Amino acid sequence: MIVARLHGVGDLRVATETEPGEAPPGWSMLAVTSVGICGSDLHWFVDGGIGENRIDRPVVPGHEFAAVAIAGPHAGRRVAVDPAIPCGSCEMCNAGHHNLCPRVQFAGHGTLDGALQEHLVWPDHLLHPLPDDISDDAGALLEPLGVAIHAVRISHLQPGADVLVVGGGPIGVLAVQVAHRSGARRVFVVEPLAHRRATALRWGADAVFSPDHGAEAVVDATDGRGVDVVIEMAGTDHAIETAVAAARPGGRIALGGIPSQDTSSFPAAAARRKGLTFAMVRRMNDTYARAISLAADGIELDSLVTQRHPLVDAANAFSSAAERHGDKVVVTVSGT
Repeated sequence: MIVARLHGVGDLRVATETEPGEAPPGWSMLAVTSVGICGSDLHWFVDGGIGENRIDRPVVPGHEFAAVAIAGPHAGRRVAVDPAIPCGSCEMCNAGHHNLCPRVQFAGHGTLDGALQEHLVWPDHLLHPLPDDISDDAGALLEPLGVAIHAVRISHLQPGADVLVVGGGPIGVLAVQVAHRSGARRVFVVEPLAHRRATALRWGADAVFSPDHGAEAVVDATDGRGVDVVIEMAGTDHAIETAVAAARPGGRIALGGIPSQDTSSFPAAAARRKGLTFAMVRRMNDTYARAISLAADGIELDSLVTQRHPLVDAANAFSSAAERHGDKVVVTVSGT
């Protein structure tokens, strides 16, 4: 089968490898159909890792994916795939915080190969059947939609709140939609790229601003009060600075962006004076049911895809995604 494997910084090689072995009990063989390229994938491709985690063996990337189940309880059905495999028995798992499992295995991370291959096996309980009106590409994008859902959830957004999303990439614009559907009064976006500001407006942002004077513009738009909630999805210190400057006293900031290094900083004096609360966004937690419901109810995921590449062209797909020319880049895999 065809596999795209990351060997080092910028070194994504497409080759033929042996098929996976027989699926163990409780797991199913899958034929991968669509794989979205995430910003965290790009950290591995561009930076050679995320935070303290570095590439120490060639790994198959890809954690946003849809597939067709070849066997098992969903045989013959299209499914979206939850890429995180928690242990199911630790304190966090028993408390329902599966995304905080310290023994979690994650597709395309460490020793667990991800979805940029024609076939793989995956646990049955992490497969979510797709309705006929949700495409394979949209099925793959249910994962970033789930991250947006989780970010809004831990932001404690209340109906009538003003919200700022810092970072207008795919998860950021999905957060715009989720925030509105969660009762936000207005949602603003700060984003450096003009084409992504345009996307944010199409996806329902009430106003968009460049980072140069983004915080000041947001404060002005709220009559000097600041926003109740900030959802940060850029992963830079400047983005956190914008979040702190734009938040009202007593506001809450959900930090979802992943920095290139393992350290982030923020203006401590301003954050302390405002009494801000920071919440860290760790992937997502049991969000597929709501994501499928939102996708079936009008969140048009397919329109977020601006490029599609076949699996054999995966290296160019990653290079293009790293340049941020469009919105979401998808790799189409011809699994059968």
